[in-house]
Amino acid sequence: MYESQNKKLSFKNKEFHCCASLTMSIIGGKWKTVILYHLFEKALRYNELRKQMPMVTERTLSLQLKALESDGLIERKVYTTKPPLKVEYSLTDFGKSAIPLIQTIASWGDLVANNYSE
Repeated sequence: MYESQNKKLSFKNKEFHCCASLTMSIIGGKWKTVILYHLFEKALRYNELRKQMPMVTERTLSLQLKALESDGLIERKVYTTKPPLKVEYSLTDFGKSAIPLIQTIASWGDLVANNYSE
């Protein structure tokens, strides 16, 4: 698990000195993990994601979706067969590999809320 502590890691032409910093670069921030969490079970349209996350601004959601797509965790599929234009976001195989990690993060959040909040 910790064998990468002494070697540099790279992802998308960026170098990292620690596996944790690489991971947080990909899924860190306030909304990326939340977006991935909502895409576990099925593909969602932009407005469906917005309804699941009412506190996120449209600009932030759009930027975070682009970042996740750029890193290869989600894919954006555009349906143009009939109007109106339909766009869905879904997890890639790479994105699905993060499901156990995000489930663990969500479980820890439940533990904190149930046992350590005042």
